[in-house]
Amino acid sequence: MDDYKKILYIIWFLVLVIMVGTFGFMIIEGFSFLDALYMSVITISTVGFREIRTLSPAGQVFTIFLILAGLGTAAYALTSITSFVVEGEFKYLVRRRRMERRISELENHYIVCGAGKTGQHIVARMQRKGVLFVVIENDKDKVEELKERDILVIDGDASQEDVLRKAPPLSTDAENVFTVLTARQLNTDLYIVARAIEENASVKLRKAGADNTVSPNEIGGNRMASLILRPAVVSFLDIITRVGDITWDMEEVMVHKDSKLIGKALADANIPEKTGLVVMAIKQKDSDYLTLNPGPDYVLREGDKMVVLGQIKKINTLREIACDPNLPVT
Repeated sequence: MDDYKKILYIIWFLVLVIMVGTFGFMIIEGFSFLDALYMSVITISTVGFREIRTLSPAGQVFTIFLILAGLGTAAYALTSITSFVVEGEFKYLVRRRRMERRISELENHYIVCGAGKTGQHIVARMQRKGVLFVVIENDKDKVEELKERDILVIDGDASQEDVLRKAPPLSTDAENVFTVLTARQLNTDLYIVARAIEENASVKLRKAGADNTVSPNEIGGNRMASLILRPAVVSFLDIITRVGDITWDMEEVMVHKDSKLIGKALADANIPEKTGLVVMAIKQKDSDYLTLNPGPDYVLREGDKMVVLGQIKKINTLREIACDPNLPVT
């Protein structure tokens, strides 16, 4: 039971004791409702105000039991409410309600299932990109850490349908598979990238509904081997994406319907001149292959995804051009 529910239960029990006292005085002493309520409150609170009239023996016995039941309840309610407000629970509740509202208003966002070592890198990258995302995590300490960083987080198990509907890495491939199955059942249009822990897990995850899989162990091993065998090649992107204090990013930009880029050759689109970006490759719609280093005569089509290198501000400018037919290209 969380603190909020506990406070509600205490208040309801205190009200119940007052109501029992009120109806007891009405029945035993024949008081009116207001007089009986008055007697119940001053009895439970022990303020020492005068009685309505001298009580009968039965009324005195009833008052003794009311004091014993009500005094402890009132004292516990007072200390609990004071702790709730003074020690920060109220502030925590307000922050939680605000976060729940922000999560409920999300649209076209990403869901990160887990904030472990891999998930933390994903969160940091998404924060830097400024995209909308929410994290699902069932480790209480990690949940609190994310909240302190003002990151939208849902406390729960990502493999549970009700938790996914509101929106760790998961410890086993079985949990990953179950999460992918649940997510795919909820929304067939989701684009799902899953982490593969064991060597043969990628096939199972794809069968479960994952669009892509990533094996951190395999990637890490390949990179370490490549750094030993081909250090200059591996470090190439690390060098060109960071020049001094300026960070360059490699992103994909889709050419949307009705964009003025459609039907234009790269030479006529003047993308490097207008945005300072380098078009590294182009992936055509419904194709699994990339056209590397496309020439100036390449004609852009609807659905083309340009892989560009440059500053994120310039990349966002190109995204606006690729989406809005009213923005000038040349």
